[in-house]
Formats: sequence, C-alpha cells, structure tokens
Amino acid sequence: MYTLLRPLLFTLDAESAHHLTLESLRLAGGMARFCTPRAAAAPRTVMGLEFPNPVGLAAGLDKNGDYIDALAGLGFGFIEIGTVTPRPQPGNPRPRMFRLPAARAVINRMGFNNNGVDALVANVRRARFRGILGINIGKNFDTPIERAADDYLACLRKVYAHASYVTVNISSPNTKNLRQLQQGDELGQLLSALREERGKLADIHGRRVPLALKIAPDLDPSQITAIAGLLVTHGIDAVIATNTTVLREAVAHLPHGGETGGLSGAPLTAQAQKVTGQLAAALGGAVPVIGVGGIMTGSDAAARVHAGASLVQLYTGLIYAGPALVAQCAGAIGEMESC
Repeated sequence: MYTLLRPLLFTLDAESAHHLTLESLRLAGGMARFCTPRAAAAPRTVMGLEFPNPVGLAAGLDKNGDYIDALAGLGFGFIEIGTVTPRPQPGNPRPRMFRLPAARAVINRMGFNNNGVDALVANVRRARFRGILGINIGKNFDTPIERAADDYLACLRKVYAHASYVTVNISSPNTKNLRQLQQGDELGQLLSALREERGKLADIHGRRVPLALKIAPDLDPSQITAIAGLLVTHGIDAVIATNTTVLREAVAHLPHGGETGGLSGAPLTAQAQKVTGQLAAALGGAVPVIGVGGIMTGSDAAARVHAGASLVQLYTGLIYAGPALVAQCAGAIGEMESC
C-alpha cells in the first residue's frame, strides 16, 4: 500500500508529507496493523528491559508523543519519542526538511521543534500503548551551553515516571554548540549529573530507569574510545549510534544536497555501521549499542547487529520503504542470528 501512496506523498514538501502520513495513521486506528506485515517475535533483554523484537522507531518522527498508539500498530519492538525540551520551541524556519530521492536520503534542520516536556508527558499519559517507550530529551536552543545540564535534568525529572528508558541527545547538529557536549570534560560532567539525579529519582519512584546516550557519526576513533570509557564509568545503560551527519560529499551534487542540517538515509549507512563497530569493540560488551542511521533494508539491519548492535532503530528508511521495513529488518536479523 505504501508503495502506491509514496509517489503522492513525494509531491508534497517533506514536512507536510510527514504530518499527513502520521495523521492518516491515526485516523486509520487499528486498521494499520492489518495492512502491515507482522514482525517476527524475537525477544531479547537489553538494558534490563524485555524487547519483543529488536527493531524500534528512532526519535524525531514523533517529537511530542502525539502518535504513539498509531505507530504501535506497525510492529515495532519499541518506540522512542522526542526530542523534547523543557520549554516549547518552534524550531528553525521552514522549509527545514528536504528529501534527496536519488540518494535515498533526507536533510533536516528541524531544531528540536516540540511542544515542551509537559505536553509530551500529557500525551504519554493518554496513550494506551504499554510496550517499551523511550523518551529522548534535549536542551532548549536559547539555554547557554554551560547550563545545558539544567535542561536535561529538568526533562529527566518530568519524564522519569513515564519512560521505559530515557535517551540523552547531545548529537543533533541543529542546536548551536550541542555537539560540544560530546567532549571529554563536558560529557563527564553531564553524565555525572544525570547519574546522580537518576539515583534520587529511582529512590522516589521505586525503579531504576535506564539511561542511553545518543552520539554523532562524525567522531574520530579517539573520541569514540573516550566516550566508551565515560559510558562505563558513569553507569550509562546504552549508547545509540548514530545521529545524522554534517558531511555532504555523497550528496553535494544533488538538488538540496547543499542544505544545512543533518543528513540521514543511505549515505549514512557505512559511517554509522563503522561507528557501531568501533563502539562495540571499545565497550567489549559492557554497554549495549543501539544501531541507527542509514538502515534502509533488512540486510542493513542484520549488518548492524553483526557489527555489534543489540537493537536497531528506523527513521529515514521508513520514508523510502514504508512500514513493511519493520518486519523485513526483524526477519533479516532473525535469519542472521539463527545461522
């Protein structure tokens, strides 16, 4: 069905098509699950959580948690919503999302557009979904980088009771200076503050919610090794690799290839795969890796798991392949693991 609808959606600008697709899913209600291939059951335990299958939805597609129940019908093993910030913010001016069909890619400079953490929490409370729900948190664009920890801690307090796990996004290229937080001293201070606050919240709520860190693909091996060490030192439960890239060599010749923002999709596949492997090697199994970035086919998903990922997430691949990609990825991972 998506194959038939995609040409129509691609006549719209990317952001309008995004909203139309999600609204259509919501209106379809439970019908979506009957029109989508079922992902094979492949349970596994990661971060102390039981996942029904290893294929999840990446953050960014449902920033406010408006469509949790609609997305749950597509067979994901887990759903991650956000990125959410303490206060509402409109994000960058439109147009801010661009498809590059010849490269099966997307460039976005959304800028953490969202309705704020209180609105997201209200949506989560209304949702009927009882599966694994990750909530991805960030900082407001006008919060000085030296005060970034305040925003992450404020979001953590608000979402803690409602999340299966919480992802700390320090790797979007669309918030000024945000990636600076990936540097050794600044990252260590942030993770230390989050670990301390998580301990307090665990005592209050009677459960320990796992923390994941989402990193960029544009890191050198020494930076990856340093981040791996900090993850272990501070008891972080998972690392999500990777966010979008700022590199443009693969698409510079294409229409919209020079747009500023983060590039995702097929041009990111090889680099995200490489970072996953480097992280997995540096961590030696101490912290699980969640693979995301350029997973466009079932083979891509299986390769990411082979490189060391425990779980995978999809976003841009869904734009080009549609919801059937979920079952394809779950099936390919299952076949690879059974060999």
